[in-house]
Amino acid sequence: MGSPQPDLPSFLAALTLELQQRGLHFMLIGGQAVLLHGRPRFTEDVDVTLAAGPAALPLVRAACEALDLSPLAEDPDAFARRTFVLPVRQTASRIRVDFIFSTTDYEAQAVARATRVLLAGAQVPFATAEDLLIHKLFAGRPRDIEDAEGIVRRRGAQLDWTYLERWAAEFALVPGREGMPVALERLKAGL
Repeated sequence: MGSPQPDLPSFLAALTLELQQRGLHFMLIGGQAVLLHGRPRFTEDVDVTLAAGPAALPLVRAACEALDLSPLAEDPDAFARRTFVLPVRQTASRIRVDFIFSTTDYEAQAVARATRVLLAGAQVPFATAEDLLIHKLFAGRPRDIEDAEGIVRRRGAQLDWTYLERWAAEFALVPGREGMPVALERLKAGL
């Protein structure tokens, strides 16, 4: 007999409250946000984009301790300062969380725009469909492109295409991301 499924809504609510108590602004991205905006797929991993740099690590570590989230890296502070990611796992549920530190203007405004969803008594911030789409195009892996297609199929008519085109053009200036505007146009053409 397998272990019981974790109560993900309650976990996300507790995570939200812990981060908010510490004054940390954030949004959920990745698979959890895809469940909200795109095609459903199984995932228990949680990706959290923080509107803060690694200087906020003590606050994040305190939240992790309160939630029984253990670091996965051997030297978690050095790893987070080097990669801007703190990977952790909850002991009981085995839920993995990646805290992604960000100091860009784009991420700060994306966090401010986040869609709040009531889960287990907490207003949990998820990336908007547009910002999730930008994240998926930026990552560009096959799974991300599938997710982007699912978002457009589900939300295409409601998407703010002007906003998407603006950020795709901005990110096209980043080496290796020059194709984002073309990828966005392909998605738009598929509506």
